[in-house]
Amino acid sequence: MTDPATIAAYSKAAHDYANGFARKKNVEQELDMTGFLALVPDGGRILDLGCGPGHWAATFEDAGFKVEATDATPEMADLALDRYGIEVRVEPFDALDAVAEYDGVWANFSLLHAPRTEFPKHLERIHRALRPGGALSLGMKLGSGEGHDRLGRFYTYYSMNELAELVAAAGFTVTQTRCGNGKGLAGGVETFMVLTAHA
Repeated sequence: MTDPATIAAYSKAAHDYANGFARKKNVEQELDMTGFLALVPDGGRILDLGCGPGHWAATFEDAGFKVEATDATPEMADLALDRYGIEVRVEPFDALDAVAEYDGVWANFSLLHAPRTEFPKHLERIHRALRPGGALSLGMKLGSGEGHDRLGRFYTYYSMNELAELVAAAGFTVTQTRCGNGKGLAGGVETFMVLTAHA
């Protein structure tokens, strides 16, 4: 993600996000995490791609996994370090150039900020970065089109079929899907999909 308006919006809202959404007890997201971790070996290496304030990275680290984290927003990286001791590389999605280094990539509602034209290449980068059989958890919002929300954040929306086809085209096999509705930082209720897959 390199959209300046999106980064600015998250910079402004970083503390509100960390104090609200990042602290909520989300049983459904824990189910997503369980499905994801079932594909990752004990003590495996996980990349939290677009980690926000670091709450999931910290959860994985506490569970005994080796964790790396990236985010495009410096303020989010600062919060992750201050609150959880997680060191975050501040970089866009396309900085990922690893080859067979990770057992899992957790992309929890981060790649939805990538333009539609760039999304397939991000999936290819993730597949390349994973070891054979490595896990992917991908959270996205469902719908159509792309554009900025009222907070200035850029979003791209997909149908369930589009996501499944794009993930398969990148070389992944889907093992679990979940759809739901949730209230986001902008205040609206939107439909989402979390997809778990392996390389």
